[in-house]
Amino acid sequence: MNDKAINRTEEIPGAGSGGGFWLLMVLIFAAAAIACPIAFGRVGIIGLILLFLVALLIAVGLYAVQPNQAYAITLFGNYKGTDRTTGLRWMPFWYGRRKVSLRVRNVTSETLKVNDQRGNPIEIAANIVWRVSNTAQALFDVDDFTAFVNIQIETALRETARQYAYDHADDGQPTLRDDAEIVGERLKSDLSARVAVAGVAIDEAHLMHLAYAPEIAGSMLKRQQAEAVIAARQKIVAGAVGMVEQALEQLAARGVVELDEERKAAMVSNLLVVLCGDREAQPVVNTGTLYG
Repeated sequence: MNDKAINRTEEIPGAGSGGGFWLLMVLIFAAAAIACPIAFGRVGIIGLILLFLVALLIAVGLYAVQPNQAYAITLFGNYKGTDRTTGLRWMPFWYGRRKVSLRVRNVTSETLKVNDQRGNPIEIAANIVWRVSNTAQALFDVDDFTAFVNIQIETALRETARQYAYDHADDGQPTLRDDAEIVGERLKSDLSARVAVAGVAIDEAHLMHLAYAPEIAGSMLKRQQAEAVIAARQKIVAGAVGMVEQALEQLAARGVVELDEERKAAMVSNLLVVLCGDREAQPVVNTGTLYG
């Protein structure tokens, strides 16, 4: 987003005053109102009404600020400041007050179907931890900051998913499945930039759900199984070659038997069949000579 194109509302700290004194004034005026008819009879009824009205107007200005809560103060539509001081507070009744929570919020997005970097359809969802950091921007720069954040979460998640392959990326690039921390940081950075206009800070961003879309899940599972089989075969062959090489070296070193190149090739072939085969080998006992 272009910050220069947005007229942001800066938060003004320090609004309101301590409410203890004004609560005491309410009690004093209320007591005086009750005493007026007793002291002055019928004439005191007028004093009772006036004093009670004053006490009521003062009481209307009282409000309580809880921890991690704030009130934005306005006067005839003009923003005057934000009161973050906890406890009993007071402002004249003609000032408006809008409450906003500063508590940390935890949101799990809906599961979205998007295409990854390779165009494969995948299902993805994320968990986002966010909070209001600038009350003025949250209340006055966007219409509904909660709805705004939810929409931006979906937008940022779609955009992030398009930047990475689900798995097996080229040139060692990060993938959605194997590099969750990198993807989470990218999502957090992108989302932070998008919601900054609403005075919102993103504390954490993590992927909660990641899977291939149902229409290709079966094919991708077969591919993963084939890749696993190939990887296992490669390890088996590498181990078998090492064992055969070691066997030939030990036979030659100990002088157990001398083999020409043709017999070595046959022995290597037989050993590889035994070591790399899926089934147990059936031994054939040669009762003749080695070359017979």
